[in-house]
Amino acid sequence: MFNILKKQKDILIYIPARGKVLELDKVPDEVFASRMIGDGIAFLPHNGIIKAPCDGKIVQIFPTNHALGLVTREGLEIMIHMGVDTVELKGEGFERLIKEQQEVKKGDSLMRMDLELIKEKGKDIITPIIITNMERVKSISPSNMNKLVEDEVIMKIKLK
Repeated sequence: MFNILKKQKDILIYIPARGKVLELDKVPDEVFASRMIGDGIAFLPHNGIIKAPCDGKIVQIFPTNHALGLVTREGLEIMIHMGVDTVELKGEGFERLIKEQQEVKKGDSLMRMDLELIKEKGKDIITPIIITNMERVKSISPSNMNKLVEDEVIMKIKLK
């Protein structure tokens, strides 16, 4: 009954590595740019250690290590997709630093990307961060757009 008066807390999503924050529209892949699998933001990493953008549980790591999914305590589902068409590398250039079902805290190291190798193989390193269960989301407020940041909030999510 009194939940009406309870203020919903924003879920803060931090940049997973030092990099430039970009709009999802800038991702050169129609699946992400058109928001087919969810909404979010992207970034161009300047270093290859991908860290947890918030507290949560790792629920999926793709066999090729190019993408992972985590769920927050509030039930928000987040996918980090490292690069574009990087599934074609079959794991080359990616090193897993965590396990599925592992609880992580914001800033914990999750994956290592060999940015130079990925670029040498002709793949784009732009990294989308997608909210995959948008039916739970009331609003997404991006921040620090087109800026080079490290350890700063890039999205505020309000749940329904």
